[in-house]
Amino acid sequence: MNPWSRLKAQAARLMRGPLPTFYDPAYRIPIASLEQRAGMALRRADFAAWTLADLGLLRENDLRTPRRVSWGELALVHSGRLLESLTQPETLAQIFAVRVEELDPDEVLHTLRLAVGATVDAAREALRRKGPTLNLLGGFHHAGPDSAGGFCAVNDLAVAIAVARGEGFDGTVLILDLDAHPPDGTALCVAGDPKVRLASLSGSDWGALPEGVDEVRLPEGCRDPDYLSALDALLKRNPPGDLNLIIAGCDVLAGDRFGRLGLTLTGARRRDLRVARALKGRASVWVPSGGYHDDSWRVLVGTALVLAMDSADDPLPADYEPLRARFSRIFEEVAPHKLGVVEEPWFSAEDLEMSLGQRGHKDKRLLGFYTAAGLEFACYQYGLFDQMRRLGYTNLRVVVDEAAGGDRARTLGTADGKEHMLVEMVLERHRLNDEELLFVNWLTLRHPRAAFTAERPQLPGQDAPGLGLAPEFTQILALMARRLRLKGVIFRPSHYHVAYACRRRFRFADPARQGRFEALNRDLGGQRLLDVTRAVSAGEVTLNGEPYVWEPADMVMWLDREPQEDVMAEAERQRSRFEWRGAAVS
Repeated sequence: MNPWSRLKAQAARLMRGPLPTFYDPAYRIPIASLEQRAGMALRRADFAAWTLADLGLLRENDLRTPRRVSWGELALVHSGRLLESLTQPETLAQIFAVRVEELDPDEVLHTLRLAVGATVDAAREALRRKGPTLNLLGGFHHAGPDSAGGFCAVNDLAVAIAVARGEGFDGTVLILDLDAHPPDGTALCVAGDPKVRLASLSGSDWGALPEGVDEVRLPEGCRDPDYLSALDALLKRNPPGDLNLIIAGCDVLAGDRFGRLGLTLTGARRRDLRVARALKGRASVWVPSGGYHDDSWRVLVGTALVLAMDSADDPLPADYEPLRARFSRIFEEVAPHKLGVVEEPWFSAEDLEMSLGQRGHKDKRLLGFYTAAGLEFACYQYGLFDQMRRLGYTNLRVVVDEAAGGDRARTLGTADGKEHMLVEMVLERHRLNDEELLFVNWLTLRHPRAAFTAERPQLPGQDAPGLGLAPEFTQILALMARRLRLKGVIFRPSHYHVAYACRRRFRFADPARQGRFEALNRDLGGQRLLDVTRAVSAGEVTLNGEPYVWEPADMVMWLDREPQEDVMAEAERQRSRFEWRGAAVS
């Protein structure tokens, strides 16, 4: 039995009962640059929800649809001045440290209000059922009564307590904040409630918190054993309340961009298991808070597994990719006739009639299969149009035609009174070693409403910031190749950062080229990606003492085979030594 099947069987055997889980696709904050600039895992809630559904742990009866919190509920905690300011794009841009042009304030507020409303309703349900509930977005602990910052506009935990108080709940509350950063905003929000206890483990010193907060600041890089020992002591000092609000922070992993702790995924699971067992039979609301690491979504899934199974034994398989699994399911559900042609020969009777002048011009199809309407339907079905709409674009449409290098498909959208090109791809069939693949001659994803900044600078080859949809389009290309019965996807990266972004799914077809690429990653891996790609493009990098010129060779993603280590790649990796500005970095 493979690891995924084993975990799924374990989930079916150990599932303790319903786990009310609050989730909405709009939980993805519609600010594309947050992923690149801050490392924020914008798809975290999506990945967690899809994974739990795949495991059979998020059934239809367990899923709760969030509602937007009302302004009146927010006003129970926050000042009118702060709430009014949140309606202004400038305020939201400051909270999320982005330019005003990058966000649609109504869409950002929609996401935040859904998350807060879900935490409020999760508290109601937890009190009713005397058990755990889970909200896949929340834990905005840096927002105070009259202040916002640190990606936190309003404080969902404090609002949930205030609403519960207004509805007659007079019991004790324990807030257990296990985010890597101190709960400064929450401390201010609940300072006037004597029945609320706030306890926290963090890895940062942000100054003194109000008196009465049990704040433990752990040393930087704190590992699993020391962390769990400190957690045990914290739980002993802070017994459960009648209502318990748990921030199961996703920023505790070693290597997190902003968190300074050093937990493993197993350590994070064990953290949650200790807390869940301490709160058994009590009302508890679990929210994720921060997370600036590629695996932060796995921390959130681990939290759900603990709550659903009371176990930290079976890890999520390392090769499971929720986006790939999700798109593959949609692929199987979409009827081919909605996209283009079904089993139609490449040269049909219609083609013959057109060549003889008996018919008018045939509508252009991408790769002889996909109509523009079919591509629009696919963009809708896979959620791509919805993400573009939330970034501020309307009247989305696809145009298919021909271009140098193959068939071209462009996605156009309107914003600020103008139509913009958001996506352009040029595709053709290509043979490699007698196997036919989908060749991506050109692909650009553009967010022209956004602007380059010092924090999000222009990369070589860019004329506008990206849409933040590169992972989705990688999957789309793979599925297009599968639909057309091709063996994989191939392209030639024109810049280092493009190859680096695709390194997990694509490998250079030439083993020696792959070896040099891996050596470049090894030797300059301690530098910022932006600096490395600029240095390579500017000719400031040397290979074995000689000026290095970027090699735009073929990179391949095979659909039905796993990449294998190659002796030639290993030999070239060992032979190659890269330096930047004459100083060895390795």
